[in-house]
Amino acid sequence: MDFIRDYADWFYLIGAVLFILTLRGLSGPKTAIAGNRYGMIAMAIAVLTTFFVAENPVVWMIIGAMVLGAIVGIARARTVPMTQMPETVALMHSLVGLAAVLIAVAAIIHNNKLAELDVGLLQANGVNFHEMSKVHLFELFVGCFVGAITFTASVFAYGKLAAKKWAKTISGVWVKPVQALIFIAMLGFGVHFFLTGNMTSFWAMTGLALAFGWVWIAPVGGGDMPVVVSLLNSFSGWAAAGIGFTLENNMLIVAGSLVGSSGAILSYIMCKAMNRSIINVLFGGAMGGAAPVVAVGDKAPRNHRSGSADDAGFLMSNADSVVIVPGYGMAQGRAQNAVKELANILKEQGVTVRFAIHPVAGRMPGHMNVLLAEADVPYEDILEMDEINSDFPATDVVLVIGANDVVNPAAKDDPSSPIYGMPILEAHKARTIMVIKRSMATGYAGLDNDLFYNDKTMMIFGDAKKVVEDMTKAINGNGH
Repeated sequence: MDFIRDYADWFYLIGAVLFILTLRGLSGPKTAIAGNRYGMIAMAIAVLTTFFVAENPVVWMIIGAMVLGAIVGIARARTVPMTQMPETVALMHSLVGLAAVLIAVAAIIHNNKLAELDVGLLQANGVNFHEMSKVHLFELFVGCFVGAITFTASVFAYGKLAAKKWAKTISGVWVKPVQALIFIAMLGFGVHFFLTGNMTSFWAMTGLALAFGWVWIAPVGGGDMPVVVSLLNSFSGWAAAGIGFTLENNMLIVAGSLVGSSGAILSYIMCKAMNRSIINVLFGGAMGGAAPVVAVGDKAPRNHRSGSADDAGFLMSNADSVVIVPGYGMAQGRAQNAVKELANILKEQGVTVRFAIHPVAGRMPGHMNVLLAEADVPYEDILEMDEINSDFPATDVVLVIGANDVVNPAAKDDPSSPIYGMPILEAHKARTIMVIKRSMATGYAGLDNDLFYNDKTMMIFGDAKKVVEDMTKAINGNGH
């Protein structure tokens, strides 16, 4: 124990380096497994070092909490279906925010209680008490309100992604004034607490921050939820960094800062892929929020061409090149393994098969990449939007599986569309387009898709997994 205490900073430095290597590993699918391992080792070093350097730890309580958390975490990791991964990630972010709030509250109450006692008595019992500095109060102020906002915003994001009835989108002219009023009041009470240490102001700031987190995210539309999840990931990192300052733990400061900055960068990348600013996403009420949602039934009937899995199998087996565009429908139907088998069958018949991934496909960053990796789809077959868009005009067949808004030509052709200007996968330029959907219903952003009515498009209705399996059977039957 003394050895670990004496060299704690060195252990923390090793952990910090491993966390940096973790992010580097997670930047590519081929190195992601190694990156995860680095992260696990770094976290183990951080936890063990902190455990041994803590002053007078309540061992049974710490170990009990760790065991309970491990049991819940392992059980959730083993049972969560891939369709529920986005809301699970949002829920995990909420716990980081809640931890930041609780630690800030505990630190302030603990300090206030010590301040009420005799300093000489404290020193006689080996307790070194120093009145909180302005810097420490500022750290608690920032850590607490960022954590509180992260907590309630993430809880709402969880409810929204899980389609809970209580997570209802709010809209109206009153929303922005209320947001501004709550935010200004929160900052006002926070500044008063910072200047005076007044606990009433602290509780008021915390309560308003919790309310602001909810009201802030509630107007955001469903189509923007991937960006929100990414941004809340960033917030949870900054909240963790705030905890690190409160606990004077350098490792936690470094780890939180890495998560916060990487989440912010990812949010920027995703907003760029949508041709939106982060301010527009969070306060513009765009897409699924304030934008008018036009249901299919509210518009004049439009003709679409439908076909069968057998038709699709025949067309793909006679093509030279096929591009598969996965979307949330593939996740919902748990069709990734069936899609991998379809791709293998086509390759055996000499067809070039690749996968096209849009940065905001699915309900969370990297959702489709995770699904395809789970099915062991070769990394070299998976291309990002910028890599494959120029190839669509020379592609014989594009198979869209449950994707909607990320292939909607209105983003390029219709200035009145809420998604106008958003970069899309240009599937409409292929020679033949096939779309697997359960129905003609709108996508997550609530917008009708012009691609479905294209003369080159064939709609195939049904569960994604069942339709893809039927396509594979048809190709086997049409074998050269």
